[in-house]
Amino acid sequence: MAWFWLLPIAGALVAALLPLLYTYIATTYQDTLPRIHNKRICLLIAHPDDEAMFFAPTVLALTRPETGNHVKILCLSSGNADGLGETRKKELVKSGMILGLREENDVFVLDSPDFPDSMTATWDAQKISTLLFSAFAPHLARPTPPGSPSASRPTANIDVLITFDAAGVSSHPNHVSLHAGARAFIRTLCGTEGRPSPVALYTLSTVSFLRKYTAILDIFPTLAAWAFAGMSHGLSPDKSGPPRSLLFLNPLSGSEGLPTAWRAMITAHKSQMVWFRWGWITLSRYMVMNDLWLEQVEVEP
Repeated sequence: MAWFWLLPIAGALVAALLPLLYTYIATTYQDTLPRIHNKRICLLIAHPDDEAMFFAPTVLALTRPETGNHVKILCLSSGNADGLGETRKKELVKSGMILGLREENDVFVLDSPDFPDSMTATWDAQKISTLLFSAFAPHLARPTPPGSPSASRPTANIDVLITFDAAGVSSHPNHVSLHAGARAFIRTLCGTEGRPSPVALYTLSTVSFLRKYTAILDIFPTLAAWAFAGMSHGLSPDKSGPPRSLLFLNPLSGSEGLPTAWRAMITAHKSQMVWFRWGWITLSRYMVMNDLWLEQVEVEP
């Protein structure tokens, strides 16, 4: 049974080698992954801290100066369930700047009774869609004469909208509502004629409970899912549209990686750093990797 005493040593070696393996994989794949450049991007979230807890790899990647992107954050509640709404608004602005946003006014927080911070409230999808129209396509709220150019080619002041998928990562009803509202926005934007949408909608993939808390170990199932979906076919079928999927892998060091994501939570969202959040930022795969998928929105006649 002498081999039994080797188990702790083997475990220590694996723990030491895993970060190196993740770094090698992330570095190797980084230049081969589809990317978006020179786009006007809005991250749609439900609560202050969503941008750091769930979307940090995405924001850090898309705000890099060399991408030419302009990223903004639209948060539909101030997270005032515990009476800390004003504090959390300021924390979100600080976090956004840490994650690479250009200006403080690139963060907008809505404080409306239509969108209460609640673990039980489902927000109305049509109200979310209407809000998105007023923010990103206000001209379409006015009647358009038949036959006019805008009737066949809708426009918007953003190119990309990013939010949660139908499961909301944590099944939080506010998160799930954003997905329904964003799809309603795109569906209405396209109209009953099925016009091409000027806005690409990407949603953050929800994974199983086990995968959610495996940190960098989730690189293997994530890449397997990526390969299964056809990583080599990252472009839309006509090869000219937005990528079908995006994968962002946070480096484990440096100013554009995991330490910055941690800093956005620990130093910006101080009011939220209760004990279980320390577990999240340590173990959650969403702190180190995000896989986003382009939503195909069917037009309803």
